[in-house]
Amino acid sequence: MRVYVPLTLPGLAEAHKTGELGSGPLVAYAVTPALREWYLSDDIEELEYAALSRAALASLRLLAADGGAPRRRVVVAVDVPDRATGVDPDRGLDPAALGEVRVSGVVTLAKAASVHVDAGDAEADVAAAAEALAAADGGDDDAQFVVDGAEDHELLWFATQEIPNLVGAGG
Repeated sequence: MRVYVPLTLPGLAEAHKTGELGSGPLVAYAVTPALREWYLSDDIEELEYAALSRAALASLRLLAADGGAPRRRVVVAVDVPDRATGVDPDRGLDPAALGEVRVSGVVTLAKAASVHVDAGDAEADVAAAAEALAAADGGDDDAQFVVDGAEDHELLWFATQEIPNLVGAGG
């Protein structure tokens, strides 16, 4: 199963250093039955993009919690065995948890298929969105508009071989 793991650039640098995205349960996003029902599409590419977008929002939440991280969303696409994933039954009906899965066991960076990162020109909008996120969660429509502004930026696709350059480790 392809899962999308939300990170920050410092989180990606740590994964590059240790060779692991983390050990379970690790929160990721995938094409789940709830996501399929919500998105109303049978097109797997559209569904995968929806899961990636959910992970990008989760990355934004990580940025909101870490004021020192560069203001660029990061998502790592990883292939894991189906049996390693599960849905938290306590969050199954929560709209914020659409597509959310828990991955058990160690998730190695070697299993990554690709990395998705904001371009540098997205940083101002991503910074504003991270700042506005709490207000948007509280129902502030203006703040939600700011958060949606970050979503207007497409994440760029990178091969895993490009991770050293993304994290400034040379290459």
